[in-house]
Amino acid sequence: MTQDVEMKEQQQQQQQPSNSATSSTPSTLHQLKEIASLIEFGAYAKEARRIVRAVRLTMTLRRELKASVLSAFLNFALSAGSEPFNRLISYLPKEDEHEMEVDSVISVTQAPAKHPLPELEIYCYLLVLIFLIDQKKYDEAKTCSSASIARLKNLNRRTVDVLASRLYSYYSLSYELTGDLAEVRGNLLALHRVATLRHDELGQETLLNLLLRNYLHYNLYDQAEKLRSKAPRFEAHSNHQFCRYLFYLGKIRTIQLEYTDAKESLLQAARKAPAAALGFRVLCNKWAVIVRLLLGEIPERTVFMQKGMENALRPYFELTNDDASGVSRQGAWGFIAEFNGGNVCCFQAVRIGDLELFKSVAEKFSSTFTTDRTLNLIVRLRHNVIRTGLRNISISYSRISLADVAKKLRLDSANPVAEAESIVAKAIRDGAIDATLDHANGWMVSKETGDIYSTNEPQIAFNSRIAFCLNMHNEAVRALRFPPNSHKEKEGAEKRRERQQQEQELAKHIAEEDDDEF
Repeated sequence: MTQDVEMKEQQQQQQQPSNSATSSTPSTLHQLKEIASLIEFGAYAKEARRIVRAVRLTMTLRRELKASVLSAFLNFALSAGSEPFNRLISYLPKEDEHEMEVDSVISVTQAPAKHPLPELEIYCYLLVLIFLIDQKKYDEAKTCSSASIARLKNLNRRTVDVLASRLYSYYSLSYELTGDLAEVRGNLLALHRVATLRHDELGQETLLNLLLRNYLHYNLYDQAEKLRSKAPRFEAHSNHQFCRYLFYLGKIRTIQLEYTDAKESLLQAARKAPAAALGFRVLCNKWAVIVRLLLGEIPERTVFMQKGMENALRPYFELTNDDASGVSRQGAWGFIAEFNGGNVCCFQAVRIGDLELFKSVAEKFSSTFTTDRTLNLIVRLRHNVIRTGLRNISISYSRISLADVAKKLRLDSANPVAEAESIVAKAIRDGAIDATLDHANGWMVSKETGDIYSTNEPQIAFNSRIAFCLNMHNEAVRALRFPPNSHKEKEGAEKRRERQQQEQELAKHIAEEDDDEF
């Protein structure tokens, strides 16, 4: 008997540390219940920021979601046997008997809510939809997202707007993953109209970006621009949605040949995007590099040397690549020589105007450009390459025959002299070169270059820089927040401490939003 007692005491001592270890780390289900209580508090207090925090905490648990945990949470949050419960539980795969027994025990200990809040119901839809997309069950995700959108149409609560904006995104994503993105365009337009009537500005932001993405996916740039120009404008509520809007605006401006505005929008989107959104920043930089090349600018090497972007921006660096010896001397660019087997481009394709080199680079990375949907912009660069080469020729020669121009530009058409003549005539008409065309003798006669400081170009350059600085200053002033009547009343020590504490909480809240999933 004494031996049995001693054995039981040893077993209890061994079980105590294990129990303490498990209790110190809360389970996923326990964390979901805490998030549900946070949503309930935010719904009753009508504080949307608590709903935002609940969504942010959910994204940190995304990889830990399992079917058993979700089924247990549905038993806790929804009434068993209700229509939402039966619908959502049908989307989850059935686990083995052991896990189901654990879930049943947990569900018995927690009494389900008889009248669940609409916010909790929408949150359950969001959890199940995220789980289905992560498990790559796209057909079930489409059905679940459609049911959640149908439920949302009957709700008009400001505390639901944050959850609804997330559901809109996953609703569009589920149809995009199955290749049926065009089917939801009508529903998205109807939802955007309803959000406008309900003054749901966060929903308007999200739905406008989803509609722009829908149109741009099928190359409907004119329709996207008409929607963007007629959509109501207001102050941005989400930095992530604002970055997406700037990116789509930059793409539209690029296709419409408005390269200056496109460059500003794309660079601003890349600058405002959070550091965690690496794929989005890479995409912005790809389009920004091409737009700068179309404007006649050569991007700095630091653009291609950003952390985590070297391999993705490698084909675009080839368009502005230096000679092999120059590259090999740069330690950060050693991968370029390895990537090309040591035979990197001998001249800069766009800067020097080497048409043959440009064609070889475009053919070499045609599959990459097609995947990035920038191949049509690369085709546009051919004209810039020819114009750059022609500008260098006009600077180097005071008079040169059109046959030599065609030879230096490496034109491979049936009649290169006639093509060179048309190219020179168009460049003279556009003001790209300062020369005259002698059709009788077949010459291009360049004029003497004067003092550029006697023209208006320096003034135009200074005006653009001043406008940029003033715009940045105005945005900084607009972003400042001042307490009311701060210039009239002198605050005491207690009020100053309260104000500083509120400012610290606000700064912490903004930092947590930036770290949210993009």
